[in-house]
Amino acid sequence: MLERRSTQQIRIVHLTEPVFRALADGDLAGANAVSPVPLTAHFVDPGSIGVWRMRRDQAKEDPASPEWVTGVIWDEREQVAVGHAGYHGPPDSSGMVEIGYTVDPAYRRRGFARAALEALLDRAARDPRVRTARVTIRPDNVPSYQLVAQYGFVEVGEQWDDEDGLEIIYELDVQSPA
Repeated sequence: MLERRSTQQIRIVHLTEPVFRALADGDLAGANAVSPVPLTAHFVDPGSIGVWRMRRDQAKEDPASPEWVTGVIWDEREQVAVGHAGYHGPPDSSGMVEIGYTVDPAYRRRGFARAALEALLDRAARDPRVRTARVTIRPDNVPSYQLVAQYGFVEVGEQWDDEDGLEIIYELDVQSPA
């Protein structure tokens, strides 16, 4: 199993299609009315709306997807939402899940991205359907690269993302013994 390095106590709180729908519309009050935990303005900033639109559409098409896709990084100590993290969807036919995470700028550099990554890697390793975890990182996002490199992710290629531009693809075999 994964060696824990994070000192933060977080959990990923899954959201539902009604929460995704409200967030996709930029409606924080509406999202908070149906969310299992209180959300902050970070969840409706311009950089997040596109994520929530994708998750809303996924939840409509596949009612099982909300248990896999983007949820809330919940700080257990402070009882506050510090960002969002999850997979881009359930495991694909080859057993791959792609991890994504964003920490609210007010909470960055405190170990929350590390804690979220560890939580997602732990879940992937426990699920026998998952063989590979993937992350894609813009070449200029040095902190994210430095984080995933510590967990053994290796570069396997690159891709063009219409929203983020060039991304380097990194993967990790989550079923291999440590």
